Amino acid sequence: MPTKTLFLWLVVAQACHSVEEYAYRLYDVFPPARLLVSLFSSDPRRGFIIFNVAFVAFGFVCYLLPVRRRWPSAVPLMWVWAIIETTNGIVHPTFSIAVGGYTPGLITSLLLLPLGVVLWRTLLKARDEQHERA
Repeated sequence: MPTKTLFLWLVVAQACHSVEEYAYRLYDVFPPARLLVSLFSSDPRRGFIIFNVAFVAFGFVCYLLPVRRRWPSAVPLMWVWAIIETTNGIVHPTFSIAVGGYTPGLITSLLLLPLGVVLWRTLLKARDEQHERA
């Protein structure tokens, strides 16, 4: 799968993940989420919406401009997304294990983890191939 397509799927998975987290109120059960959304609004629900809409929109903008057009900023942006989403895909199952049950975002985190890891590996492979050509 081309790197740019993989990146788009990761952003789509994050959009689904944000919906699951919102629907089941992650901000009520996960203190770091509560802290993050409080930076955007005193109402956790509203802060969550603001943050996640902005984050997902930023992902689509990254895809449409730097990634699709192969701007120099595309690779660093994809690295940041790969790191964030791989971490997200590890934290959610870990948190669920720690509390002994489902926590908001768990199901879709199982998409983020493999997509993040595959993007990570794809970026490493492209970097290695570029170094071999140099």
